[in-house]
Order: sequence, then structure tokens, then C-alpha cells
Amino acid sequence: MKPVGVELRRIAMPLVSPFRTSFGTQTTRDILLVRVETGDGEGYGECVTMADPVYSAEYTDGAIDVLRGHLIPALFRRPELDPWAVAPALAAFKGHRMAKAALETAVLDAWLRTRSLSLGEWLGATTDRVAAGVSVGIMDSIPELLDAVEGYLTEGYTRIKLKIEPGWDVAPVRAVRERFGDDVPLQVDANTAYTLADARHLARLDEFGLLLIEQPLDEEDVRGHAQLAQAVRTPICLDESIVSARAAADAIALGACSIINIKPGRVGGYLEARRIHDVCAAHGVPVWCGGMLESGLGRAANVALAALPGFTLPGDTSASGRYYRTDITEPFVLRDGHLEVPRGPGLGVRPIPERLAEVTVSTEWIAR
Repeated sequence: MKPVGVELRRIAMPLVSPFRTSFGTQTTRDILLVRVETGDGEGYGECVTMADPVYSAEYTDGAIDVLRGHLIPALFRRPELDPWAVAPALAAFKGHRMAKAALETAVLDAWLRTRSLSLGEWLGATTDRVAAGVSVGIMDSIPELLDAVEGYLTEGYTRIKLKIEPGWDVAPVRAVRERFGDDVPLQVDANTAYTLADARHLARLDEFGLLLIEQPLDEEDVRGHAQLAQAVRTPICLDESIVSARAAADAIALGACSIINIKPGRVGGYLEARRIHDVCAAHGVPVWCGGMLESGLGRAANVALAALPGFTLPGDTSASGRYYRTDITEPFVLRDGHLEVPRGPGLGVRPIPERLAEVTVSTEWIAR
């Protein structure tokens, strides 16, 4: 494939309801879409940065700047493109994995479409549908939380994840267990809100039979997670700390986690995500697919990834309606607690032009 140009499109997607985590509250999802045009067609990638650098050091304005000034020009210097050429072309530039992932995904989507291959088929999917979990944000009250969880269970979600922070942890977990029983698969996500000094407090969660505690400590505190894993019975899962297959291997070797959440944007793309899956499978470590409130484009790719055999736990691959009343693609609909893996070429979905236009904030065309 020969690159012709790249479109950077910023869209604003209003959320069905505010989504609160330990690092802030979102009411609208600010999304950057990357469209690569080649002589043979086009492909889309979704950049999962947030508007502010609170989940990670990356943020949307920064992603646009590095794509425009560095990554896209480096890509254009390649006479021809394939998915394996993208990471080497961008390797001179440190970090910016989310921006790199969006560009690589767009190239991958275009490349697969020219070969009439679906992303799931190419990655090595072994199922045609994946179990869907749901992430429940921090609420203003426990009754509000219980109403939300009841609604998601009624919809058929197979696993509940509660966002937690100091002051909102043991009590909401206890309330959910008392209301819905021990049979509901339940886990919590701290998004780095605690320190090792909180180990005894976090151990209080052990009595509730949780699947895991996700990223309780700072993303750079891998040794602290290893110490925490010795102090609690609940399995420790890492998210923000895992930025590559090498980081995953190191964390496993140190005993810092026994489960890993794979977010393709966080690790630089779907090729690296598959490498992490393979490393974890070799060590007997289960993985699941995290989410970043993606539109239908990013959701399609995540569902395809989650169909690989090592993804043995339900991910945050919720239906489109969990976050958006109207998606930019045909919506993903929950059926019997599962989402279907797209079978069409590339990502298997395309933006609906009218819906895309409605939420577009700005566009920029960068020609080769």
C-alpha cells in the first residue's frame, strides 16, 4: 500500500450519563479518529487519549501535535505500508503509544480490507462472540450505585466492575454483595488511587470474593504491587503499569500481578496487544480486554482482540448503549450477555457519514 494522506478528525460524543473515576468525571468523550488513505482504499483508527493527561501522560491535543509534526511525516517516508512497518517507522519517537496505536490501527484496517480479512480472523480469534462486562463509575450514593448495578445485571452483563477510591471502596462493595449475592462476578478498579500504606485497608476487600483488584497503586510502582500481592488474597491485576510485552513479562516475573488488563491503545496497538496476550498465555496468566469509552470503531477492534483464546475473563467490551445513545457506527448490541465479533473486512464496521458529521468538531487533512 502506498500512503496518500491522513485525516485527523476530532469528535465529541455525549455520554448517556456522567462517568466518574478516581481521576475525574466525564460527561462527553473527546475522541480523535485517524483515517489513512492509500492508493487502494482507506482505514480507520481510534485514539484513546483523554482530553487531559490524567489517565496517562498522553492527551488529545498532544496526540494531534505529535501525529501532525512527527509520526505522520515519518510514516510518509516509507514508500509502502503494511502493519509491521508502522512501529519501526515510528520507533525514533519516544512514548506516545496511544497516538502510535491509532495510526497503526488505521494502516491495519486499510491493509486487511484490501485482503478481505477481518481483524479477528487475522489476530487469531477462536470464538465468534465474547462475554461482556460493564464498568460502573463512582456514584453519589450507594442506593444510586445499587440501582445502576441492578440495571446492568438485568441487561445481561456477565461481570460487574466497580470503580473505587479512598472513601468509596469497602462500603459499596459490601452493599453490592449483600444486594446481589456472591455469585455475581465482581471486581474493582482503583486507577492508581492508593499507596502501599493502604495494604491493610485493601485487604478488607478479601472477604467479598472479588475476581481481582485492578491497578491499586501508581503505574510505576511495580515492586509495590508485588508487595501488595503478598498482603492480600484477592488477585492483583495491572492496567496502567502494562505498556508493552516486556513490561508484562517483568511484572509477572516479579509477582506484581496474576491477571493483566490489555488495552491496545495503552500498549501501542493491536500487534503489541497480541504479543502481550502471547506472553501471558505462556505464563498461564489470564487476560481481559479493557476499554476507554471507545466509539463503535474502537469497540469493534477490542471485541476482535477479546476473541483470542487467552482472554478468559469478561472485558469492558460493553454494548454501545452503555455509553452512547447514538454511536457513529451501527451499534454493538448485547445478546445473552455477549457481543458478536465483527466478521467483515478490517475492523468490520464503518462510520455512518451522517452520524459522524453530527459529532465532528474539526478535521485536518495531511497530504503526503
